[in-house]
Amino acid sequence: MHLTDDTAVQTPTQESPSPAEFTTFMRTYQNMVYSTAARLTCDPAQAEDIAQEVFLRAHRGFGQLRGNPRAAGWLKTVATNLTLTHLTRYRKRWVFFSQLQNDEDGGDQTELDFAADESVFADVEADQRQEQIEAALRRLPEHQRVPLVLFHFEELPYEEIATRLRVSLPKVKTDIHRARAALARILAQRGIDVAELQA
Repeated sequence: MHLTDDTAVQTPTQESPSPAEFTTFMRTYQNMVYSTAARLTCDPAQAEDIAQEVFLRAHRGFGQLRGNPRAAGWLKTVATNLTLTHLTRYRKRWVFFSQLQNDEDGGDQTELDFAADESVFADVEADQRQEQIEAALRRLPEHQRVPLVLFHFEELPYEEIATRLRVSLPKVKTDIHRARAALARILAQRGIDVAELQA
């Protein structure tokens, strides 16, 4: 069976799950779903609303999700898509500020090579760094944080990020590059050497 982010909405379940069964399912994945939305929005209330919508969709299509090894991937995809839809409502605002920043920086939109620092955040999920990373991400402007999270946490390629955010590939690379530099500075202020994250 093939799951898409609309599968659970399009195909109603034949047998409603028992409350206990769905509660167990939700508890298994709720942290992952919430974290996906929270990293992108940096707003706990919005992330909770998005997570609730994800699980409403999951409940409607639980017949296909029950016991499906791809359930986690489906939930993550739906959480990401719903969050991006939410952020798109405010897109004009953050694109404006992004463009303003580019103008102040001389409008540098050149292609960048990031081969040297692709592994900088390879271990950001480590428990001892999680809180510091999440706090630092919240301090980034949205136009930098969103592509950075999509690239490093959701592991989307540059091209897909550009498509989803409806911006150019050079802009995605530039924003991610600047976000990494800004995040490194924030972490340094907290006494964390970015080099430690590669260990």
